[in-house]
Amino acid sequence: MTQAITSADTSRNLLMVAGGGIISGILTPLLPALIDQMVGLPGQLRISLIAMPFAVLVFILVRRFSGNPWWATLLAAIVTMVAFVCAVNAAIFIEGQTAGAATVMRYLLAGLTGGLVGAGVMALGIGLLPAGPRAAAAWWPMLITGTLAGTLLALDNALGLDQISFLYPVWQAGVALRLVMVLRS
Repeated sequence: MTQAITSADTSRNLLMVAGGGIISGILTPLLPALIDQMVGLPGQLRISLIAMPFAVLVFILVRRFSGNPWWATLLAAIVTMVAFVCAVNAAIFIEGQTAGAATVMRYLLAGLTGGLVGAGVMALGIGLLPAGPRAAAAWWPMLITGTLAGTLLALDNALGLDQISFLYPVWQAGVALRLVMVLRS
């Protein structure tokens, strides 16, 4: 009986995590228009502020599902914002390096790169926290999920999505789920 209750609680928790990732992913592409109204902020800081909804979600998840102190959960949120900046810059770099290729291929490669870099920086940073899992193998599912979900950048580009996105809700929900699974292991 207690195993059935635990299983139901786990499923409900994972659905809530996925829902949080979807909500943060819906908010993410809406922020650039708001952040552009702020005068005097450097470019990289503007990009990092776009990651604020997902950083808040990561803060909540790390606080709830790990034994980290409050300062470490705050560092996890900051690492998430840094990971976003790194992912965006990596995707832009790869897209620029593949200038002669077909548009779909350029955005596919840029999305793969951005997804891997974003998930990788998060895994490295959060893995170094006091209660973060140190085994590299524990982070592989999150890296794979982040990388594969990054391919949705090509779909977003092909459909001309600016204010909405398939990439962010799917990527953030998938990476959030994998993060919780890593933290609980």
